[in-house]
Amino acid sequence: MARAASSRHIARMHDTNTIDRLPDEHLWQQVLTRQPGDFLYGVTTMGVYCRPGCPSPPPLRRNVRYFGTCAEAEAAGFRACKRCDPKGERAAIAQAVVRDACQFIEAAEEMPSLDTLADRAGYSRFHFLRMFRDHTGLTPRGYAQGVRARRLSDSLAGGARVADAVAGAGYGSESRVYEKSGALLGMTPGAARRGGHGEVIRTAFADCLFGRLLVGATDKGVCFIGFAEPDETLLGDLRRRFPKARIVTDDGALAGTVRAVLDFLDEPTRALELPLDLRGTAFQERVWRTLTRIPAGETRSYAEVAAMIGKPNAARAVAQSCASNPVALAVPCHRVVGTNGAVRGYRWGVPRKKALLEREKVA
Repeated sequence: MARAASSRHIARMHDTNTIDRLPDEHLWQQVLTRQPGDFLYGVTTMGVYCRPGCPSPPPLRRNVRYFGTCAEAEAAGFRACKRCDPKGERAAIAQAVVRDACQFIEAAEEMPSLDTLADRAGYSRFHFLRMFRDHTGLTPRGYAQGVRARRLSDSLAGGARVADAVAGAGYGSESRVYEKSGALLGMTPGAARRGGHGEVIRTAFADCLFGRLLVGATDKGVCFIGFAEPDETLLGDLRRRFPKARIVTDDGALAGTVRAVLDFLDEPTRALELPLDLRGTAFQERVWRTLTRIPAGETRSYAEVAAMIGKPNAARAVAQSCASNPVALAVPCHRVVGTNGAVRGYRWGVPRKKALLEREKVA
C-alpha cells in the first residue's frame, strides 16, 4: 500500500492535469468504461501503460497506477501499450502512410489497384485496407471515387460545360454521371454548375469536443455542419458545395445554433433539432430524414435503414447517402453501422464515430 501511495504521489507532483483535479474513483470509472481522458494508467502485473479508452480487458483496480504523461509512466518502469498506442507513434506512422496513399490517388489519372497501394506502403493488402479505412472512413476505391466526383464538381463550379467537366473528371459518358448524380454531387450537374449563385451563407466557428466546428446556414436553415478539421479545410468543404454563394461570418446570428450543437456534444441524450436546408436527391433527403428518427444511444444497420424507407435492396445507396450527409450530428449518420454491428464509413473518421456512439451509449 505504501508503494502504491508513493507511486501516486510521484505522479501528482509532476502533473497538474486530470489526475490532480479528479478523485481516483472517477479515474477508475473512466478506465472501466473505456471513456477517453487526458491521463494514463499503468497496470503493474503487465508492466504497460495505456490510455483510458484502451480496448484491452480492464485490469484489476488494485493493479492500476495513474500518470499524467508518458514520461512519468516510463520513469516508473512501464512501457507503452501496443494496442492503444499512448505515445501516438504507430498512429503517426499510419497517418503518414495513408496521407501518402491519398496523395498518390489524387495525382493518378486512373484508380491505382489495392495491390499497387499496399506494395507502395509496404503492408499486406488486408493490413493496408484496414489502416486506410480507420483513418479515412473509406476504402481506397471509395476515396478515389470521391476525388473524381470532386474534380467534376470543381469543373462545373468553374463554369465548364457539362460534357467537358465529365470528360475531364475521367467519366466515360454523361449518361453515367446523370444516372449517379445524386451519389456523386447530391444534385444534377446543372444545379451543381449554378453552385448556390445569388445566395448568402452565414458561418460561425467554435471549439468543440473534437476540435474545430463550423456551422453554415442559409435563410432556410442549416446547410452545413463539419468538425475535427482546420478552419480552412472546413471552409473549403463548404465552398465546394456552394462555390458561387457569398459566404460571410456571422457569429451573432448563429450563436444559438452553435450553442445547440455544442450542448448536443456535451449531452448527447438531447435531440439536436435545428431548421435544416438539405439539398440532395429525393432519395437522399428521404434517407437523411429517416436518420433523424434513430434515438441517441441506438444504431441501425444500412440494411435496416433501407427497409425503413421501403427500399430493402438499397443498402448500398443508403451508405452513399450517409457519406454525402452535409450536416453532421443534426442528421446522425454516425448511428448507422454495418450489418454485423461494425463501425465504419464516417466522413469525419471512424474513431470519432466510435467516440460519438460510446458517449451516447454511456449517456
